[in-house]
Amino acid sequence: MIKNTVTTVWTQKSQFETDNPSGHKFTMFDKSQDNGDVVGYAPKALMLSSLAGCSGLDVVSLLTKMHAEVADFKIEVTANLTDEHPKFYDKVKVDYHFSDAELQPKKIQKAVNLSVTKYCGVMEMFRQFADVEIEIHLHNL
Repeated sequence: MIKNTVTTVWTQKSQFETDNPSGHKFTMFDKSQDNGDVVGYAPKALMLSSLAGCSGLDVVSLLTKMHAEVADFKIEVTANLTDEHPKFYDKVKVDYHFSDAELQPKKIQKAVNLSVTKYCGVMEMFRQFADVEIEIHLHNL
């Protein structure tokens, strides 16, 4: 079993610096507070980025193995935050956008489905607390 450990240190006001098992560090902060010129990320938004990144890495790898690479690929994640504390995402929509002159829809569908149902652990974690909707968009160049 693999264990990951991160260390998060309060730096000032509503800001924390955290590391990552890769050794890189970044700043997290409360976006509702004045953080001056600090470049950082809000913790809940990072969850959405993690979801997109996890699934995106799966999809790119699968499409490469299937010889179905695309010219452009982006993922947009939209999430509904509850009104009551503790606020959490109860509904999440993941839109996969693929662009290419020669799209292979069946292979793209298969790659996304495998990521969503089998490989992406972050997707599985989200399903434990949110309704997750998936949509694939194909754009011909």
